[in-house]
Amino acid sequence: MENLVYLDNAATTFPKPECVYNAMDTFARTNGVSLGRGQHILSARASAIADETRELLLNLFHCSNKKVVFTNTATEALNIIIKGINIPNGANVYISPFEHNAVTRTLYYLSQKTDFNLIQLETDKQTLLLNTDKIKLQFERNPPFSVIISHVSNVIGAIAPIEQIFELAKQYNAITIADLCQSAGLIDINISSVNYDYIVFAGHKTLYGPLGVSGFISSFPQKIDPIIIGGTGVESANQSMPDEIPVKYEAGSHNTTAIVGLNASLKWILETGVNTIHQKEQENYEKLCSVFDAYGNIHYYKPANHAGVISCLFDGYSSDEIGQVLSQNNIAVRIGLHCAPYAHKFIGTFPAGTVRFSVSYFNTESEFERLDKVLDYINENS
Repeated sequence: MENLVYLDNAATTFPKPECVYNAMDTFARTNGVSLGRGQHILSARASAIADETRELLLNLFHCSNKKVVFTNTATEALNIIIKGINIPNGANVYISPFEHNAVTRTLYYLSQKTDFNLIQLETDKQTLLLNTDKIKLQFERNPPFSVIISHVSNVIGAIAPIEQIFELAKQYNAITIADLCQSAGLIDINISSVNYDYIVFAGHKTLYGPLGVSGFISSFPQKIDPIIIGGTGVESANQSMPDEIPVKYEAGSHNTTAIVGLNASLKWILETGVNTIHQKEQENYEKLCSVFDAYGNIHYYKPANHAGVISCLFDGYSSDEIGQVLSQNNIAVRIGLHCAPYAHKFIGTFPAGTVRFSVSYFNTESEFERLDKVLDYINENS
């Protein structure tokens, strides 16, 4: 949208690199078919692009020893994994205070059928970071069956030390699940280690791809069942789902156009450089903080180690009221609980929530200047 200042990148990054739009448009006009559903040249091309996209993801995460499963959403991927690991009665399942409802609602659903213990990982109230020393003691007292962590909080941008925590968890043979929706393509991470059982990605967030393609990466140390059953284009006479991965978890027609867009965004990320993208986002984060620091009526949460997500409170106003003013001035942010009520309980903003600002690689100086003018208007009229 023309003249829109877009600061809701934690929901969906926008704009995308130009190559993403071009690739999707060209594919939709010249190819536009589902992969793996025919022997003709169009289907073969679609399959080749999907295979290449899987390889690009493995390259990005330095894990050629693992496999990629595409899903329509990260929520679908988390459901497959969390439901599939078969949490037993009495098990200790650890989560951070910053988990998305895609994790916590799935666990709540399972808790209605299985009596397991849901435990929050120890987190420092001052730094807003997970405390590995205290987590080590937690694991000694109550050994983990599974540990599920969002690498980056979608509420305050806190970066979790997942490598250290998963290493501790593996001392107890725990199943480890990392939600990388807010960090994939932004923070360079090597998941080739056996300490990472499952990692989940969302194509439309920090991977700068389109909506409609997400997934997970794993070496499949556990046998997990699919949650969607149907056609796969292979072994069609067999009424059981094939055991072959990834087709076992990819019933139905793929969103091939979205996969093409992700293919283009991954090439852009690898060419631009993950560290370069991260540095630019951090620069934009600091510019945003500088804007906020000029106003005594704005209070925000800044973890000691963070990505480009900031939650704010405004003196005298609800998040809804601030959101309305910003929207009326063509500034896009997110208000409320951001599908992460546990996080807001942890920072003390439940149930009203916060105003969330989230930057991207593509934010410009003029956008921060426009935001400053609107914040100045709010301050003057308070």
